[in-house]
Amino acid sequence: MTNLESMMQLLCGRFDNRQQYEAMQAAGKPFPYAEHVNTVCNDKIRNLPTDFAGAFLLEESYYTTDGKTHASPHLFLFTEEADGSVKLSSYEMPQGYTAETLTYDRLDAVDYASLVPSAKFTPAIYHRKDGVWEGGSVSMFTPVLKFTLWERFSEAELEVQETMEVNGKRTFGYDAPIRYQRKDCGEAGSF
Repeated sequence: MTNLESMMQLLCGRFDNRQQYEAMQAAGKPFPYAEHVNTVCNDKIRNLPTDFAGAFLLEESYYTTDGKTHASPHLFLFTEEADGSVKLSSYEMPQGYTAETLTYDRLDAVDYASLVPSAKFTPAIYHRKDGVWEGGSVSMFTPVLKFTLWERFSEAELEVQETMEVNGKRTFGYDAPIRYQRKDCGEAGSF
């Protein structure tokens, strides 16, 4: 099994942070209830190059705070690097979709040539040590808006820490990473 395949096995499926959310609520700390549905979607992308060795993954994220849920889907490309690390590149939402309509089930066939890498997101690099993947990146979305991503993936859970800072002041994010537990393996398209 390649490093890329190993990482996709950890990432694909349905996850939520119910355990962490309930503990935070009991402690009186504000924290979102979060869900992820991660699906490899190469089967929905037409005209991939013949020697294409990456995995496009559609991450459907749902965050509930103050009784309101909002969707935040992302299209990522994972590729294995020569040194065995895995690189995550972010892509713009395919044309014709919104945060509410971009799901694996609703995704029609998309042409590879129409997919646009995010110009703002610095690709994240992940390294595996003792079966655990860890990595992230820092992106400057504007000269004053910094986005920091740190993640840790294991059999036990997915840990995700995202923060946004404007002029050095945090405007989004939490002190602790969101800890997602696997709910099921989901249905992953092939790559």
